[in-house]
Amino acid sequence: MSLWFRGKRQPGWLAVGLHGDHIDLVHVRRSAAGRPEIVLCDTYRTEGSEADALARLRRELKLDQYRCTTLLKFADYQMHALDAPAVPAAELKNAVRWRVKDVIDYPLEQATVDVLDVPVDKNGVSRNHQVYALTTRNECVERTIKPFNEARLALEVIDVPALAQRNIAALFEQEGRGLATLVFHAECGKLTFTSGGEIYLTRRIEIPLAQLMEADAERRNQNFERIALELQRSLDHFDRQFNYVPVSKLLLAPLPEDIGLQQYLATNIYVPVETMDLAAVMDFPAVPELKQAARQAQCLAAIGAALRDETVSA
Repeated sequence: MSLWFRGKRQPGWLAVGLHGDHIDLVHVRRSAAGRPEIVLCDTYRTEGSEADALARLRRELKLDQYRCTTLLKFADYQMHALDAPAVPAAELKNAVRWRVKDVIDYPLEQATVDVLDVPVDKNGVSRNHQVYALTTRNECVERTIKPFNEARLALEVIDVPALAQRNIAALFEQEGRGLATLVFHAECGKLTFTSGGEIYLTRRIEIPLAQLMEADAERRNQNFERIALELQRSLDHFDRQFNYVPVSKLLLAPLPEDIGLQQYLATNIYVPVETMDLAAVMDFPAVPELKQAARQAQCLAAIGAALRDETVSA
């Protein structure tokens, strides 16, 4: 969802995460041969309005030098799996836009729509080609842009958390294999299945991070059972739908503290379960605090947004 762009920018992306009481800034640089490097990862308290805080950071940190991206909130967008319309590629987005009018609960003229292609088996028998339609209300886009406009900070791209998660998962993938990645956010858990840097399937698990972390022993075990059940169902569905992409493992994003989820899942689902460590795939010599799992957990969405490939337009 490219919006607007002014002037020259530093290499890479600066992700700006607006969270009400604080703002996360993450700058990632990619190189053609080396691993991505996190150059900046800081959190700043919001003093005054978000626009006031952004304006202050723009002046103090010279944010005008960066290409900026931010993420929609989970409540502000939806991803709809649809059969791809049989139209030329140039007409796909418009055809999908007309198709989603039957699945959204607000007028089409109030919607912003983007399309994410789901890869098909290039070597197999022809099967239904699917796409994801990403939809959001225009007012959500406008609300997201507003503090940047008021702060006079150029915002080039608005992205969504599922694609930020895809960007991180791509660093851990094995060639020719699928990867299931599970991340718990303040709003919910997000499960993605990716391969070759593309999303094949995404699921939402209605367990917010605070509920997962703060539950007593009995409730925590109930949450673990719900998560394992959803994972089993999703793995089975993925295997039926995309049997040409074998899943190598489940990658569990770090949590603020170890509550035993990785160990539980490892004994209750049929694929290996590993806990994500960004140090295995990224460099961050200027940000040593990212060696801590809790800090990785806090900034993971912004890191994923800043990992956006500069050659990708969606």
